[in-house]
Formats: sequence, structure tokens, C-alpha cells
Amino acid sequence: MVSSLSPGSPPTLRSLIGSGPVALFLDFDGTLVALAPGPDAIRPREGLASRLRALAERLEGRCAVVSGRGLSDIEKHIGPLPVAGAGSHGSDMRRADGSALGEGALSLPEDIERRLRAFAAEHGLDYEHKPHGGALHYRSNPDSGEAANAFARSLAEEHGWAAQGGKCVVEIVARSANKGAAVRSFMQESPFAGSRPYFLGDDLTDEAGFAACEEFGGAGIIVGERAETRAQFMLESVTTVHEWLEL
Repeated sequence: MVSSLSPGSPPTLRSLIGSGPVALFLDFDGTLVALAPGPDAIRPREGLASRLRALAERLEGRCAVVSGRGLSDIEKHIGPLPVAGAGSHGSDMRRADGSALGEGALSLPEDIERRLRAFAAEHGLDYEHKPHGGALHYRSNPDSGEAANAFARSLAEEHGWAAQGGKCVVEIVARSANKGAAVRSFMQESPFAGSRPYFLGDDLTDEAGFAACEEFGGAGIIVGERAETRAQFMLESVTTVHEWLEL
């Protein structure tokens, strides 16, 4: 249930682990790495991949990165991902051993990509190609945000896909792709099954992950403030996230 009340601080990770099996689902941009003017301008913490591996070992493997970015794009910035992952909002899921989870994902239709690229060029926006979607970034031109969202929604509807808005970005993905569905898929499998899941994220698309974790007795942890969220807990910043995770 979405609430306008400010979420409180979460219990320490150590205390959560001490009370039973815990799973963590981690957004990437705005959660594990600070937001940047463009998707390629991020500066991940040195050794982030090895720190995530150590965290997963502490959780007996119950750790996954669930991001709007494609998994291959995350690996371009931090190296091979050592934990389970769901990229492109859950369109591309794989286990920690690298094996695929689910039926696989659809590639973005050529007509959608062509028209997204043309819209980006016409309005001075950044277009991001993803393995299973495409995104218009308007952080450098925020006045075009309303037009970008309207265009993406119309284009997605025309093709039977879905448009998802976020912080200065709107992207088109398959209708079945969302972070909540990714959480539910992982929670059906070992080692996640039977644990209490917590989702850490900063954006609107993470709300679906918060809701899914509630279904399994866990909760959402929002990063930064937002007027309305269903997250029960809040961490102030990427730095605070790293401290809470003891990375």
C-alpha cells in the first residue's frame, strides 16, 4: 500500500540476518552507484563486483541485482556480475552461475528503436539501446520530459509493449517486464525460496519490487526521499546504502 508517511530507518542487516534467512534485491543506478548526467557517465565504486560477491556469500547466495540496465551494460562498468541478476526491468534474468532464468526475452522491435532514435535526435535527448528495450534520457533537457513520456507511451501502446517512467528517463520494455515479476521468479528458486526479501531502490520502477517483497514477508527500502512510496524503510543515499550493506 502506497503511503505518504516518511519511512523509517531499516534494522541493521546484521540483525535481519540474525532473525532468519534474508534475500536482498538491489537496484543499480541511484542505489549501488550514484546517478550521473548520462548512463555511461557513472563512476562505480572500485571493487564493487567483489564486494557484491562477498555480500552474496554472507547471504548464502540470496542476493540479486535487479536493474533497468541490461546485465551486459552493468558488466561493462563493473566487470563480470558475481551474483544473480535481472536486467532491463526483468526482461533478462539469470542465476548466479550464469544460467538463464525464465523463457528468455524479446528484442525491441526495429520500428520502435528507429522511432525512439529519431525522437531523441529531434529533441536533443540521449537514446540508450538496451538488449531488451530502449530508453529516452532527458536529464540534459528536462523541458522535453512530458513530450518524451507521451511519445513513448503512444509508441509502446501501438506495438503492444509498455512504457515505464523513471528519474529523467522513459523506456519501452515488454509488457511482462517489471522488477516485481523478477523478484517473484527468483523467490520460487533455491537459494531464495523461503527467505524474507528486501528490495533496495530509488526510482518509481522499484515500487513493483517493493510490493513483491511484501508478498513474501519482506519490505522495500527506498533510497532517498519520495513523496509517496510503499517502502517501509529508507536509506538517505548511495553512500548510506553501502554502509548498510557493509560493502
